[in-house]
Amino acid sequence: MNTTNDTPAVTSPVISRRVSQISMSATKEMPILAARVGGCVSLGQGIPSFSTPAYILEAVCRALKENPDIGKYTLQTGLPELRRAVSDHLKIEKHIDTDPEHEVLITVGAMEALLAAILTVVDRGDEVILPSPAYASHIEQVLLAEGKPVFAPLRKENWGLDIDVIKRAVTPRTRALILCNPGNPTGAVFSDEDVVALCRLAAEKNFVIISDETYDYLTYDGNIPLSPASLAEYKDRIITISSFSKKYALTGWRIGWVTASRPLMSQIMKVHDCTAICAPTPSQYAALAALCGPQDYVEYMQNVLKGRRDLCCSRIDALNGAFDYVRPGGAFYIMARYCFTDESSRDVAIRLVNEARVITVPGASFGPGGDGHLRLSFGSSEDVINESFDRIAIWLKKKNL
Repeated sequence: MNTTNDTPAVTSPVISRRVSQISMSATKEMPILAARVGGCVSLGQGIPSFSTPAYILEAVCRALKENPDIGKYTLQTGLPELRRAVSDHLKIEKHIDTDPEHEVLITVGAMEALLAAILTVVDRGDEVILPSPAYASHIEQVLLAEGKPVFAPLRKENWGLDIDVIKRAVTPRTRALILCNPGNPTGAVFSDEDVVALCRLAAEKNFVIISDETYDYLTYDGNIPLSPASLAEYKDRIITISSFSKKYALTGWRIGWVTASRPLMSQIMKVHDCTAICAPTPSQYAALAALCGPQDYVEYMQNVLKGRRDLCCSRIDALNGAFDYVRPGGAFYIMARYCFTDESSRDVAIRLVNEARVITVPGASFGPGGDGHLRLSFGSSEDVINESFDRIAIWLKKKNL
């Protein structure tokens, strides 16, 4: 009898270092935990409550019926008419001159654009400066590129940029700085003077600015913030990224864009080509309708979200000092510092899910400047916001916090 076991031993699959060192965003993790609890309401993930505007849906329906090529790939760079519309939009709204043929790329949401940009300029061990608290996915994408996030703390009193801190963070290994303006998770709108100072620093120290302008249209107390790419003398070291998701209620359509000078774009295109080929064709038609159609729905959403910001702030104020916060000037987030416990932000967020059935996002997921805070989104309806704070108030009272 053959007692030799010829069956190969079962071993664990080999996982790459680049994947092993990243984490799933807490923004996505908290809803998963909440789904197990059941009956939760959300101040968590940044999804506006608005439905995709009817005029966009109608335009896509027409294209689906009338365009036999809508189920096929477009050019890798995207529909020519959409790239022209993006270029025209940037000229009118931000005074940015772009060549739609060679400097505009349509992507699978801003997230793909961000990753393609980061993979283009960051090698293993390279440093990327992140004003902190920073958007969690910026951190993880830098790590995925095997770069090193270097956190430059924002000013606590207003979440503003501290240019001196950023200057001290620059080293010979610095390859990029990611600027999110208005900011996620803080809702801060950075001053034009500070944006200009960053561009000067990038030119002096030879690094790239990746400008995430997803929330550019959402400013409540002033104009659209200055885009670094509008400063022509610095254009060759600026990569600008934006999204249709929030502005046009197209989060599920996964459509965005990136603009950069031709030398940079030719390299970004290679990453896009080997990961996505092209953005989904129906989504490109949705984006085209969004840019070329009436913009009154955007203004309506701005006004509604401004009211929700004010509601959220008033509900926090009514919690008798349980939270401290900076009133956001843009986006739809409040980075609220809790004053009732020394527990980690993750522990507090999990307790809120389990005990109050309210979803928030732990501040620590946004870098070292975020622990001790919870990110609260006011993208949900007024009813959801009020229900969330009603539950938090009851929870605080029960816990004597």
